[in-house]
Amino acid sequence: MGQPLRMDDGDSSRMTRGEMLSSTLATEIFDGVLPPGTRLDEQGLAERYGVSRTPVREALRQLATSGLIEMRPRRGAVVASVTRERLSELFVAMGEIEATCARLSAISMNPLERRRLHALHQRMGELVAQSLEEDYAQANRAFHLTIYEGAHNPVLLDIAIGLRRRLDPFRRAQFRAPGRLVRSHAEHDSIVEAILSGNSTDAHTAMLDHVHSVEDAFDQIKFESLANAG
Repeated sequence: MGQPLRMDDGDSSRMTRGEMLSSTLATEIFDGVLPPGTRLDEQGLAERYGVSRTPVREALRQLATSGLIEMRPRRGAVVASVTRERLSELFVAMGEIEATCARLSAISMNPLERRRLHALHQRMGELVAQSLEEDYAQANRAFHLTIYEGAHNPVLLDIAIGLRRRLDPFRRAQFRAPGRLVRSHAEHDSIVEAILSGNSTDAHTAMLDHVHSVEDAFDQIKFESLANAG
């Protein structure tokens, strides 16, 4: 039985119940608890996790966007079979878009935005030191969004956010790989240093390498169980 989802309703920086449930279901899919073909019933999930059907619908929409589930006529939500090739295509696109955002941020960020990026990066270092994986994952979203916004290009911002949503369960799962938290922050070091110094070429390279490392980390934590379950 799933445990009821709990969160502090007064803390707007935390995930919504739908996001929490999406993360929980994604973990169960990755671990093979919910193999491909499993039907996800809204009412059953609501009862299992002690929530209303509203966050369940939100979670299913997020998982459908990521390709982890399919919405089928008369069957509702069903766990999908995600291929390595499809996931690789998404990561390639994400890497190119994020690298471009990093390059433009090195050129376009104003002094206030650079200070905020630096402060966020320092706070994330404290989270790594305390091994606060969930808090780091939340801050990691803010870190990348700061860079998207720092590019000062609304078109790129929309594309980057859309791709981020599709890959979010996979990017969150990366932190389960041994030592990934420390490596992720070290990779951020190179990105931040390049952006703050205005080195657009190094910022592009560092971000591209970082996204490649994210894909490798996810691949490390049981992609075979996701692709071959069932």
